[in-house]
Amino acid sequence: MAHVVAEPCRGCKHTDCVVVCPTECFYEGDDMLFIHPNDCIDCGCCVPECPVKAIYQDNDIPAHWISYVALNADMARKSPHITEKKSPMTGSK
Repeated sequence: MAHVVAEPCRGCKHTDCVVVCPTECFYEGDDMLFIHPNDCIDCGCCVPECPVKAIYQDNDIPAHWISYVALNADMARKSPHITEKKSPMTGSK
């Protein structure tokens, strides 16, 4: 199992979750973050750190966001690795 970043992160990119991840499994897309499923150890450290509640276990993600499971796996391979806190996107929630 792995955790997945879903729709609420889009347009925000709060990175509080990134700095607590023991396996550094976050990747930064243009308008949201992604978790690499092969690197995530399912520890859950990131979940309470997300101010917009965008992180779910892949087997517990709401049905209307199920496409984010594949999106995280795909985009994590294509996006730059992120390990440090950054300012959220302008106008984020």
